[in-house]
Amino acid sequence: MEKKGILFVISAPSGAGKTTLIRRVLERFPKLSYSISHTTRQPRKGEINGKDYFFIDEPGFQLKVEQDQWIEWAKVHGNFYGTSKEFVTQKLMQGDSLVLDIDVQGAKQIMASKLSPVSIFIMPPSIEALRQRLENRGTDSCAVILQRMENAQWEMSQRSAYDHVVVNGDIDKATFELCTIFENEMRSL
Repeated sequence: MEKKGILFVISAPSGAGKTTLIRRVLERFPKLSYSISHTTRQPRKGEINGKDYFFIDEPGFQLKVEQDQWIEWAKVHGNFYGTSKEFVTQKLMQGDSLVLDIDVQGAKQIMASKLSPVSIFIMPPSIEALRQRLENRGTDSCAVILQRMENAQWEMSQRSAYDHVVVNGDIDKATFELCTIFENEMRSL
């Protein structure tokens, strides 16, 4: 597939600050689009269907798997997540650059594709800082936090598969580093 836009794939363990950083990048680059993922998990407080995620039931998600409608999909933390193939292809062919906020499993699927994404991994400053952030959210039970911490160990071990790694110890510094990556990559357009 010949693409005109640039596909950016950003992954991070839950609680590393990825969502905040992506919001800041989108504010800085108004021509950049955000790809909204589909998920079978329940909405968190304040999340809006069609803005934060497209919330879908598991049978509907599985049907799209069977119809090969996902560019990537994975089961993470007990829920399914996927990115619409049609949406990504359309955006790139229109010349739009696109940011995908996806887990390591999905990122690896896209990195292995012909889309040639720019991949970025967001690291927490430490495993303890990550645990503290998850606890401070106040949205997950102790069991869920424990599961997220176990997953984070594996996810962080995969960071060398990415083109760039940004450590989010200071949000302003991490924002600057991330925006610099986007600026350098988008300069070629």
